[in-house]
Amino acid sequence: MLTIGELASYVGVTVRAVRHYHAKGLLPEPERDHSGYRRYDAAAVIELIKIRTLAGAGVPLARVRELLQADEKEFAAAVEDIDERLRAEIRERQRHRERIALLSAGDNLVLPPEVVEYLDRLRALGVDERIVEVERDGWIPLAARSPERVPEWMARKREQLADPQLIGFYLTLGRALDQADDDPRLVELADELAAYITRMADEQGDDYVDDTDIEPPLVTLMDTLAFDALPPARRLIELLKERGWTGWTKLERVSTRRSPTVTGREALHTRAHQYQPP
Repeated sequence: MLTIGELASYVGVTVRAVRHYHAKGLLPEPERDHSGYRRYDAAAVIELIKIRTLAGAGVPLARVRELLQADEKEFAAAVEDIDERLRAEIRERQRHRERIALLSAGDNLVLPPEVVEYLDRLRALGVDERIVEVERDGWIPLAARSPERVPEWMARKREQLADPQLIGFYLTLGRALDQADDDPRLVELADELAAYITRMADEQGDDYVDDTDIEPPLVTLMDTLAFDALPPARRLIELLKERGWTGWTKLERVSTRRSPTVTGREALHTRAHQYQPP
């Protein structure tokens, strides 16, 4: 026969837990012996192990009481249901573990592999990390919004990255990031950018980079991201307007002769300018 302390220690619970199960009517209280102590037999040990196991599995105590009173068949069916629930929880926790592990993978957490490859290519070309980060932040909502278009956009990006003029633009922008708004290099950037956009529109056609399917709120968001992360971008867009183009994420030709739409993203190829793919 066991005292309450010995019972609790044997099963692996606290004395307080045993008393709590008594109060809830889960574990019957034995009679006291002549010394005034309650003594527990083997049956109490078995019952307490059942209670501890069920409660530890997350079964509400009210349900534990029902199961302890169930017949063998009903109890077995209930245990099977509990086991399946636990298996589902394990699978969900495993998915959480996989997501947590991805946090150390940086861009891989929220971006398709093609976009991650593109960002890595920018880094390999020596593009300033701040520009790469703005590019990344712009791709996140785009990939979430239109995942089916990512392969199309990335094929175009790979083609554009082969253009030395574009790479030169990225590198020039990177050198100008820490400069004031009156830095002459921004004028150089504006000249390069305007020339690039115009050539692309003339050679590829007005529909080559068309932002018309990007909602105004998203355009505003992309502009804000660019201007906040890369302050020279705001001055650069002012200079760009003087060269025949207006807008940033959504660039449009100022001339009334033609009005092709070109995304800053497709034209600039840099979310550093937060232009977005069509």
